[in-house]
Amino acid sequence: MVSGVLGVAFALAQHDLKRLLAYHSVENIGIITLGIGGGLLGLSWNQPALVVLGFGGGILHVLNHAVFKSLLFLGAGAVVHSTHTRDIDHLGGLLKSMPWTGLTFLVASAAISGLPPFNGFVSEFLIYTAGFRGVRAGVPETVILAMGVVGGLALIGGLAAACFAKAFGTVFLGGPRSPHATNAHEVGPAMRWPMAILAAVCLGIGLLAPLALKAVLPAVRTVAGVQMADPSAAPGAALTYVAWVSAGMLVLAAALFFIRRRLPRGRQESLTGTWDCGYARPTVRMQYTASSFAQPLTDLFKIVLRTHRQGNAVRGYFPKDATFETHTPDTARERLFAPLFLAIDRCAAPIRRMQHGRVHAYLLYIAIVLVLLLIWKAGGRP
Repeated sequence: MVSGVLGVAFALAQHDLKRLLAYHSVENIGIITLGIGGGLLGLSWNQPALVVLGFGGGILHVLNHAVFKSLLFLGAGAVVHSTHTRDIDHLGGLLKSMPWTGLTFLVASAAISGLPPFNGFVSEFLIYTAGFRGVRAGVPETVILAMGVVGGLALIGGLAAACFAKAFGTVFLGGPRSPHATNAHEVGPAMRWPMAILAAVCLGIGLLAPLALKAVLPAVRTVAGVQMADPSAAPGAALTYVAWVSAGMLVLAAALFFIRRRLPRGRQESLTGTWDCGYARPTVRMQYTASSFAQPLTDLFKIVLRTHRQGNAVRGYFPKDATFETHTPDTARERLFAPLFLAIDRCAAPIRRMQHGRVHAYLLYIAIVLVLLLIWKAGGRP
């Protein structure tokens, strides 16, 4: 749960599009581990429903994460290929120039946020149901841990939805914030079709949720044992209902779209700017940036994120200049891995003296090692 919450919290604070997606991998590994943990608790407490739902949700989310995260990285790669930048605050308005990429990125954003009718909803729904089954068990320790699963997953899902609202809105909506976004163009078919196929897989798993659940049950039996994996414990009826409702809504939306396209234009259409909040000449600098959109949420985690703020404040009615920027360091990298690897590097530095490039010395090293091995081997005999 901590991994999931902190992963999405750090993702909210990122300006780099690919780094944002990388932190969401930390979040989704947390979700997967929540499911596996639920299955292990079911094994410990002899609750078959918790076993099937926990392990089933965790294993299925491994597949779902592979699909929608691949789609997100392909979409980010298309954006970088077209704009030559990964800075979210330098993008904007790409949905007009890159509609194919924008639509598939939107599908993946909904899937990773756990929204129906996409695949992320199915696996997270199973883990949710495992938590609710644990709450109904009546055993105090089961109820406490199950409530942690439900509450943690709800918090992770809400933060993920906010993060991808920020990512999609800042990158694809509004107006271009820089020449990089102004000169953007749609990528070629070789890059579009893989994104379209993965988007279709995200939708297909969501609409065929009962079949996806049946496909993952053999893996659950392998992990948990045949006697524990009771298929009747899975919420197949609820998933079927959600799938039918979602399919009906998609068909209705498609029908309304085609009817609207065939209706005659009864009035003159014109193009105008978005509501400008009373400003006579709005500019793209008045739009929300990625940092300003996420600031209310990142402030909740400021103790952990430790975001650095730099710049001078706006003063007076007609300020000449003002700058402001934020940077959120990677706590694990700067507090754990960087000092650890630096210490290892210092300890290993004396060994570099042996790398002097003289071949005859290297042969001497080999000979010495062989003699020592022979002595050790001979000394070990009775």
